[in-house]
Formats: sequence, structure tokens, C-alpha cells
Amino acid sequence: MRVTSSPARQPANRTRRPAHGAATAALRAEWVKFRTVRGWLIGLVLAGLLCVGFTFVVANGHHQGICTGAGNCTAGHPFVPNGPGGEAVADSYQYYTQPLIGDGTLTARIGSLTGVIYTGPANQAPSTAHTRAGLAGWAKVGILLTPSTRQGSAYAAICATGSHGIQFQHNYTRDQPGRSGTQTSSSPRWLRLTRTAETITGYDSDNGTTWRQIGTTRLAGLPATVDIGLFATSPVTYQDGATGAATQATATFNDLTFTGRTASGWTARSIGMSPRDYYPTLGAGSTHRSGANVTITGSGDIAPAVATLAGGSTASESLLFGIVVALVVVIVIATGFITGEYRRGLIRTTLAATPQRGVVLAAKALVIAAVAFTVGVVATALAIPLGHHALTTNGNYIFPTSTTTQVRVTVGAGLVLALTAVGALALGAILRRAAGAVTAGIIVYVLPNLLGPGVLGPGAPAATWLYRASPAAAFSVFGALPRSALVSYPFTLANGYYPIGSWAGLAVLAAYTAAALALATYLLHRRDA
Repeated sequence: MRVTSSPARQPANRTRRPAHGAATAALRAEWVKFRTVRGWLIGLVLAGLLCVGFTFVVANGHHQGICTGAGNCTAGHPFVPNGPGGEAVADSYQYYTQPLIGDGTLTARIGSLTGVIYTGPANQAPSTAHTRAGLAGWAKVGILLTPSTRQGSAYAAICATGSHGIQFQHNYTRDQPGRSGTQTSSSPRWLRLTRTAETITGYDSDNGTTWRQIGTTRLAGLPATVDIGLFATSPVTYQDGATGAATQATATFNDLTFTGRTASGWTARSIGMSPRDYYPTLGAGSTHRSGANVTITGSGDIAPAVATLAGGSTASESLLFGIVVALVVVIVIATGFITGEYRRGLIRTTLAATPQRGVVLAAKALVIAAVAFTVGVVATALAIPLGHHALTTNGNYIFPTSTTTQVRVTVGAGLVLALTAVGALALGAILRRAAGAVTAGIIVYVLPNLLGPGVLGPGAPAATWLYRASPAAAFSVFGALPRSALVSYPFTLANGYYPIGSWAGLAVLAAYTAAALALATYLLHRRDA
């Protein structure tokens, strides 16, 4: 009987690794390569140290002469209050108030609302001697309830504004807009504010009979006795150009109706309008009562604070130059991670071990991204507290930032370095020569950050374009200054505000890096090793 044997299996079929196995092996190999080059490891440590060191140098050289925090101001330094949420706020207004014990309601008719705008020299203290008639868009007059007249206290208010209609606002950052329309003597408005336990509700009316609810809120921890009354305030306006002008608003109230228990009569108070307060005001506030009419004149604002007016800064601003220096070091290391193999001819060995060229490039990208991200996060986590300490030691006012913002800046720094490192790696694969790749990386990823504010000037349209459409857009992730739709303010690059959102800016950088990586992958497949 004949016995036949089956043909032998091809050895290649037994030794061929699956795709995920090849990727894992390539990733492990690239990590071993990276960590065995001492110069690259030293370079990464140097990048982190330079970031921390330059952040401290920049912060230590900043002497602003503003108070070190709410309640910690010395003589001659303006006071910047913090709101209930810890944010920096403006809290300046004229108040005509009386205590309210328990529940109650205050109703008033606004008979007229007028204003003036300062037109004098910008380098002088604003005064009513140089004004023109005009009403700021965010001038506010109406009824306000607060547990305390201390600046930064919680509050709720129903108010008429210069050009934003009727608004129900509370705790500086919260707003519930009502009807549009401008308050005039021929079109008066009735306003009503009601307290029920900790719930405050605002209403408005065209006739004092038919009421519309505009908004409601709960002020947690509201004491039994609160202040409730009429107020007027008017902020700095930018209606005449980029330079802000102080304004003043005057409102006449009548038909006052108060229901509830009170411990005393009406009292006029000027809140946040003294020389020790930071917010620019136009003249002193005043209150005049004649029979049923109450005329209140006020200046200032009740809203989130903005950087230029408060004179503050953030520790992340001091971080920027250190990040730029770290980027240069990372670009040198990332390009060398691949150009070094071309220079020594080792790229042939690498591609022989892993024939899937795209897998090799992806493995290198993951390794360099991971190490760059780690350096960015660790360096930023160390640099920001150090910069904060230097700034406060020199008497600078630091804008309060939330934990979310601090995490975003720290993680964002890691992502900026990681994306830049991958982009530089791709340029190395495209150009194959270290000098050319490093030069290209600095031109693409670093130069726009130096040209923007340093050469073109932060107010130049070209600088704004760079921070929208170039990799410099990613630096918007370091923006920690607050913005608010409740403030009439030019949130421009010249005033310290980036022209694009944080994550949108990172997306712009990611697009540049993805394009470079795609071209590098294409060329790696098309060209000989």
C-alpha cells in the first residue's frame, strides 16, 4: 500500500505575525531606541527645566503694583472683589435700600433713564466736566436684593439696560434676558422683585397691572434679613473706539410699593466707587428723593471683571515664553528621532524588521507624542505654581482661575508639545536631513508665536490672523482670562484674549500635524529607504 505524504507547509505562513503583533513589536522597538539615546533623554529634561525656569524669570520680572488678592490690598492699591463663585468681579453702583425681614416684594416704575459719557483726556481721572449725552449699552437701573452690601456678595436684580432690554441677573455671571426695547419717558417700565424664602423672582410690566416673569433664581444660604432697593450703575463703554470711556446713568423711579417687614427706613449708599476700588467711575453717585420720585445717579458695573480694567494677569501668561523654548528643544529631538536613522543608514534595518512602513512611522509618532506630552504636563504643573508665587510676591493681582481652567492649561501644554513633536517627526521623514527638518519645524511651529505679539504687535490684524490660522492658534489653550457677554469690552488679542477658542486652536495645530504626517506616510511608501 502506497502512503503519500502531504506537502510541507511554507515556513513563512508559520512565522508571519498578525498586524497588531507587528504594531506592538514596532512600538516596543521604537521606545527602546528612544530611551537608549542618552542625549534625547537629557534634552527632554532640559526642555522641561527651561520651561519652568523661563516661566519663573518672566513672572519675577513683572511688577504690576496691584493687590495680591481680594481683601489683601495695601494702601493705594485698588481692591478687586471676588464673586460667590470665586471669580473676579466688578461691583460698583449707587444703591437706595432698606432692610427686608423675611419674604417681601418691591415694585417701582422707571419714569426716565438717561446717561453721559466721558470725553476728556484718557490719561486723566474721568470727571463729569467733560462729557456728552449718551447711554452705555450695559447701563443698568432697577431693583436689587443682596444679603450684604460688601462687594462681591451674592445678589439678584431685575433691571432695565441701555440697549439690552429688561434683564434678570444674579451673581455676576448669570443672566436671563427678558424683552427688548429701550426705556424712555414715553415708554416707562414697571419692575418688581419678589423674595420667597431663598427664591428671588423678577417681573416687568408695561402698565403696572399685567406682569411677565423675566427670571428666577435661588440664592442659597440667604439670611432672614437682606437689603432690597433701587440701584443705578453704568460701565466703561467702547462705543467711541478702542479706548474705553467711563459713563454715568441717571434714572427716575416712582410708584414705589414695598410689602414685607423692615427694621428701618431707606438709606442711600455708594458701593465700590471709592478711590480704593479698581473700577473706573464717572463722578460720585447720588440719590435724591422728592415726594414720590427717587432720582439715582450711578457709575460702575455689576458684572465679571475683565483683565485690562482690573489690571490683573494669570500665571499661565508667564508660561508662554517657556513653552516656546521647550518647543524648540522638542523639535530638535523629534526630527533627530528619524533623521538619525537616515544619516546612519539604520532605516533599512528598521524597515526590514517591520516592512509595514506606515506602522513604523506610527510607532515613532506615538513614542515621541507620549514623551513630549509627559514633559509638557509635568513642566506646566511645576511652572504655574512657581509663576503664581513670583507674581504675588511682587504685588501683582492674579485673576482667580477655576480648577477646570488650570487642568485645561496643563493638559493643553502637553498636547501642544505632543502635536508639535509629531509634526516635527513628519518633517524629518519628509526632508530626511536634520538641519532642514529642524529649520522647517521652527518656521512652521515656532515662528508664528514670535511674529504675532513680538514683531507685528498684538493689535495688528496680521497677528490676529496668525493666531487663527497658523499653528500659533494652539496657544489659545493657555488663555485663562474670563470672557462675558454681559460686558461691553473688546476681547481682542491686544487686550490679552485669543481670537479663537481653546480646543479650536488645538484643532488647527492638529490639522497641520495631520497634513505633515499624511505627506510623510505617502513619501515613505513611495521612496527608497
